[in-house]
Amino acid sequence: MVTVTPTEINFPHVETIIKIQRKSTDNKNIEKSEAAYYVSSVAIDKYSPQQWLQLIRNHWGGIEIRNHWRKDACLLEDKTRSRNLNIVASLAMLRNCYLHFHEQQEKYKSLPALTEAVAADTKLSYAMLTGNL
Repeated sequence: MVTVTPTEINFPHVETIIKIQRKSTDNKNIEKSEAAYYVSSVAIDKYSPQQWLQLIRNHWGGIEIRNHWRKDACLLEDKTRSRNLNIVASLAMLRNCYLHFHEQQEKYKSLPALTEAVAADTKLSYAMLTGNL
């Protein structure tokens, strides 16, 4: 962990950079090691190293549960095969909008239920786009 200033690395509000060395084993029992860097606007001495680690784990765990899993399991994001960055970015934006629409409505409790309803009724798609959902 190191203390930095925003002007040192041209990153607004940064105070701390943390490097975590990750080690993992794949399904073929091959070990892999990689470095992950985290940037924070919180002072380095606010948390102990163990607390920093727990905060980072909780943050990424929440991202995986709230966002990535829903995008992958329900919206098949990982099956996107395009290498065109504009297409990939556009599809990611549309998926984010779709998740937002799901959170804003109350009728369809699950994402698959909303997806089935949209697929069955084109008027529902139009209602989502015009804000009348």
